[in-house]
Amino acid sequence: FPDMLSNPKLVPVQGTLNVVIKQNVTLSCLSEPGPPPVRYTLFKHNQQVSALNRSDLSPAQFTLTISSASDVGEYKCKAEYNNSGGGKYSNSLNFTLIEPISKPVLSSPTSQAKKGQNVTLSCFSENGSLPITYLFFKGTQNISPQKTMQKREAAVIFLFITSLSDFGTYKCKANNSFPNNTKYSNGFNFTLAEERSHSQPLIISLGLILLLLIIGFALAIPFFIIPLYKASE
Repeated sequence: FPDMLSNPKLVPVQGTLNVVIKQNVTLSCLSEPGPPPVRYTLFKHNQQVSALNRSDLSPAQFTLTISSASDVGEYKCKAEYNNSGGGKYSNSLNFTLIEPISKPVLSSPTSQAKKGQNVTLSCFSENGSLPITYLFFKGTQNISPQKTMQKREAAVIFLFITSLSDFGTYKCKANNSFPNNTKYSNGFNFTLAEERSHSQPLIISLGLILLLLIIGFALAIPFFIIPLYKASE
């Protein structure tokens, strides 16, 4: 009967290959058509993991526990008639290990701003499975479309400070495919930079001129004023 076997199909019963540490997953392997009994063997990186016999047309189901990153390697199953030799192999499956994100950090190159100034905010989670999606807020209102980062880099937005109302508290949130794992950043506030008066440079210049005149007058006393005073006596 070996030629009557088709290549078995290996599928995840839970419907997704995204897994987390300590998760139990089940793989289903079935070859059809072909008369039973059939022996199914599950392999990981060509090393046998488990084997099951089926005397009917039901699939063989293998339950695994994802205990470390090494458990997300390539899996295949083999279908064969008992003691017949040969056999057919399935497609391969690779799990993707997803990790929770760390609390994002919201920052800016400058902590001070003034009206009419452009500023930037960046949001970054150091840990967590990619991609990571970021969203920025001011108070409770989001202020930009969500940004999905495929690489380990910060999401950045640009703001234009138009009024004092733009000096509120900013935050961002981050999430990824890990279930129930949305994290919010620290709050960030810009402080209002003091605007220098236009008259300040003029005042400083006049002060320097006056100081130079005083120094010049003091230097002139022994050379001009004192001799003139003595000559008039």
